[in-house]
Parts: sequence; structure tokens; C-alpha cells
Amino acid sequence: MADPWAREHGEAARLAEDVASMIAERGTLPQSGPEATRHASAIRRKITILGTRLESLQGLLARVPPKSITDKELRKRQDVLSNLKSRAKQMAESFNMSTFANREDLLGGTQKAADEISRVAGLDNQGIVGLQRQVMREQDEGLEKLEQTVLSTKHIALAVNEELDLHTRLIDDLNDHVDGTNSRLQF
Repeated sequence: MADPWAREHGEAARLAEDVASMIAERGTLPQSGPEATRHASAIRRKITILGTRLESLQGLLARVPPKSITDKELRKRQDVLSNLKSRAKQMAESFNMSTFANREDLLGGTQKAADEISRVAGLDNQGIVGLQRQVMREQDEGLEKLEQTVLSTKHIALAVNEELDLHTRLIDDLNDHVDGTNSRLQF
């Protein structure tokens, strides 16, 4: 049986290659128009899928049973995944997509509550106020990341809307042509 991590990695690597070639190909297309819109939409969609695949790879790596692979192999997979994530992030940034905001970065982990309790222990009032200010700054940073994610989602939704508008116009044109042909046939 093939290793699920290796299979998923192969698919993610192929997808990254597809996205890179599509971004390179974008320079040969007109700046605007239906073809450029379709191409941009396809790139955004593939970048989003790549992000999902990378999260899946991260999850598979986290769930590797102990002793099923060597420490050297585990480090190699972590490095490969890190490189692929970095490459995907660069592609997203080159396409002005601020995706790849890590869910853990936005929401925090389960260990966070225990860490906060230990941070407050032994602080005086001014220390607690300073800590609260720091927490508020961290929350502001998290909200900024969330805003970028929402804006990215908005751009994807707008691209989908443009694509739907284009398809609606094409279907309407086709319908007009069919009606005209039908009228001529009946005549």
C-alpha cells in the first residue's frame, strides 16, 4: 500500500507546478477580458486547493504513528512541507492573494488558556494591564489576518460572480442564436 503522505505530497507538488505555470502563462494573456478573468479565477481556485492540500499534509504528518518512520524521514518530510508551503505562499503573494493564514494563528490552540493563566500568576495590577495591552495587540494582529482572509474570500467570490455573468451572457447569446435558427427552420 502506498504511503498516504507521499501520495498527497505528490498531488500537492503537481498542483504547485500547475499553479506556477499558470501564473507564468498569465503574462501572455490580455490584461482584461473573459479569457483573462477565467484564467485568474482558475489560478485563485488552484491556489485555494493547494492551501487545503498543504493543510492535509500537515495533518497527516502530525498523525504519523511513532516509530512508523525514522526521525530523519520525519525531518525530511517537515522540510519538504515547509518548502512547499513557502513556495505556495510566494505564488499566492505574487497573485495578490493573502491566503494561507493559518487557522491556529487566527484561533489559537487549546494550550493557549493554560499559558494565559500561567502568564497572569504573580503579576501586580500594572503587570496585568501591560499583559492586557499585549493581548489586545495580538488580537488586533489576528483580526488583521482575518480581514485579509475575508478580503481574499471576497475576491474569490467576485471572480466567481464574473465567471457566472460571463456564462450567463454566453448562454443568452446561444439561446438567441437557437431561437433565430429555429425561426428560420420553421419558415
